[in-house]
Amino acid sequence: MSGEGISETAGTPEVWTVKKVLDWTIGHLKQHGCESARLDAEILLAYSRACPRIKLYTEYDAPLTPEERATMRDLVRRRTAHEPVAYLVGFREFFGIDFEVEPGVLIPRPDTESLVVTALELANGIPAPRILDVCTGTGCVPIAIANSCPAAILSAIELDEPVCRIAQRNIGKHNLSGRISLLQGDLFEPVPDDAQFDLITANPPYVTDTEMATLPPDVRLHEPHLALNGGSDGLDIVRRLITESVPKLAPNGYLLLEIGEQQSKAVTELFAASGEYNPAQIVKDLGGHSRVVWARRRINS
Repeated sequence: MSGEGISETAGTPEVWTVKKVLDWTIGHLKQHGCESARLDAEILLAYSRACPRIKLYTEYDAPLTPEERATMRDLVRRRTAHEPVAYLVGFREFFGIDFEVEPGVLIPRPDTESLVVTALELANGIPAPRILDVCTGTGCVPIAIANSCPAAILSAIELDEPVCRIAQRNIGKHNLSGRISLLQGDLFEPVPDDAQFDLITANPPYVTDTEMATLPPDVRLHEPHLALNGGSDGLDIVRRLITESVPKLAPNGYLLLEIGEQQSKAVTELFAASGEYNPAQIVKDLGGHSRVVWARRRINS
């Protein structure tokens, strides 16, 4: 195998089939420390061939065209330099839905699906739940909720203006412009004074200053620190949300926060210290880690 990997050799051209490219790419990415080498290889090759991932396995012996090989070679080179796969192909799947992403926007993660599932469970039984998502990023949370809860009336807020444009494109792509109102600003600043919601969801920045330096290079070097860094203990924005959500929650409304796996005790204590909520509840993700803390606004608050 040549140093450039997926390329021609001298003399007779080497036949690079789908299987051969997949096998080589998986091994190459593993050598460069990629923990999701097979999935990354499949996504990059499907993108290079402009086909669904499943089609790779029904066309195992199909040779790649020179153009497909050139595209794949460039993508693999960039991936080994720690560029996130989602930025390379321009999308990320979340809750069974594809979301447009680009550098500067936080890439949706499977862990955040726990926030969506919890919101849907709490909204069940409310005839037309009013739901606000703060720190919305790509808009993945309100869009996923909208798809699963047709009666929901949704709003979303994003601080960063370029990211807000990406969220708006995703909302339009999924034909939800009439159901999700997108606002740009700092937390609740753009929300009308008299607006109240049955649920407020947020995936705020919660990585500590110390943890920022230990993040994998594809996250640390490429994803927006504004969406990741939550200050010395990771809870700078969480504190604001717990306090500032109170007047925006309807009586008995719910505040749901995604958190780091070691933060559940601190966050439940913040809820309790506010005096505005019933005892907080902790939800674990599929990996068994504490991932969401939610609490209901007290009626007499």
